[in-house]
Amino acid sequence: MKTDYKKEVTMNPSGFVLLSDYVPGIVQEIRYFSTYNFIGDRIDGYEEPCAIITKEAARALKSVSNEIMVQGYRLKIFDTYRPACAVRHFVLWGIEDQDIRMKPYFYPDLDKQELFLKGYIAKLSSHSRGSTVDLTLLDMKTGKELDMGSPFDLFSGLSHPDNRNITDEQYENRMILRNVMIRNGFTPIDCEWWHFTLEKEPYPDTYFEFPVSSAYLKK
Repeated sequence: MKTDYKKEVTMNPSGFVLLSDYVPGIVQEIRYFSTYNFIGDRIDGYEEPCAIITKEAARALKSVSNEIMVQGYRLKIFDTYRPACAVRHFVLWGIEDQDIRMKPYFYPDLDKQELFLKGYIAKLSSHSRGSTVDLTLLDMKTGKELDMGSPFDLFSGLSHPDNRNITDEQYENRMILRNVMIRNGFTPIDCEWWHFTLEKEPYPDTYFEFPVSSAYLKK
């Protein structure tokens, strides 16, 4: 259990890379740079719509991409490294902000406070350690996302990977993603089909604060 949050935060990006440098074929839709997310505003710390991640996780995702492309799919990335200030933005929104304009799209059946209680939003996020990724698969023939039975960041029991209140095809699509990620060293969670963390993450006890910006990596 983390006891002193401030001491565990660093601005040092030396172990991080642009994911596109390792996996040129990825598609990126960095949701927290846009306003189409569960808050409805660009999230603090997202200065550029690019996927930044640890070198170790990038290498593992390259293996995932190589394997999945043989099956006719490409990776689509929604989020990777998430600055600690972005997580604080989530927490303050949950505690203080009365705005629920995005509720119909992302948490239609839950109150804001339940998003934390049910584990959809964490006060300390594995994303801030740099080796977690939110992603889906694109069908290379159609250019469309595979139907996973629920959209990214739908905070609902329907998004639990093992939920069977979806079609067999939707469940199979989830398992395609889940199995290829596990084979390449990633660990899933039980409430979001899109979320995976590198099992042997290089910074298991460190949270990073530097902004999501390719320019910052070059400093």
